[in-house]
Amino acid sequence: MLYTSEALQQLIEEFSQLPGIGRKTALRLALYMLKRPREDVVKMARALVDVKDRITSCSVCCNITESDPCPICSSTKRERETLCVVEEPSDVIALEKTNEFRGLYHVLGGALSPLDGIGPDDLKIRELLQRFPGDISEVILALNPTVEGEATTIYLTKLVKPLGVKVTRLARGIPVGGNLEFADEATLSRALEGRITL
Repeated sequence: MLYTSEALQQLIEEFSQLPGIGRKTALRLALYMLKRPREDVVKMARALVDVKDRITSCSVCCNITESDPCPICSSTKRERETLCVVEEPSDVIALEKTNEFRGLYHVLGGALSPLDGIGPDDLKIRELLQRFPGDISEVILALNPTVEGEATTIYLTKLVKPLGVKVTRLARGIPVGGNLEFADEATLSRALEGRITL
């Protein structure tokens, strides 16, 4: 459907390519941008170009960064014995917000998904294995609790365990504030398996 302008139509098309943005939301965003002062729109456009020009991948952990190696990998305050493997850079951000993890990271860039054509060579697994031998004594597999995340966890466990490194995974179970009656069977099973001694 062509709106009043080809330029507006093009902007709607671009917004609708963003994850989670449908045509209606794309239209609302485009109309919102029309209402903004030109300086604000230029500022946003510059920020988009800057992020593409300045952000790169860390040669050590494969996380996004402006400097190589990234600030986490180059920090002398991080524990070098523990390596947390995650799927995406957003997972690093989420874990860093907790202020609980003091080790290093490795970003795979996704999870194994044969149905989508994503195999081991499409992920940063080779780069992960190049980090051994080293100071790493524990690898935490912090992958999403999906079929793809589980498959990737099993695959990585088989690769890393023979290297003489302890392999652990994040505990899974009932979320804080959740009710047992609404939890699915898989979540309850994992909560029972991962129970802790008080």
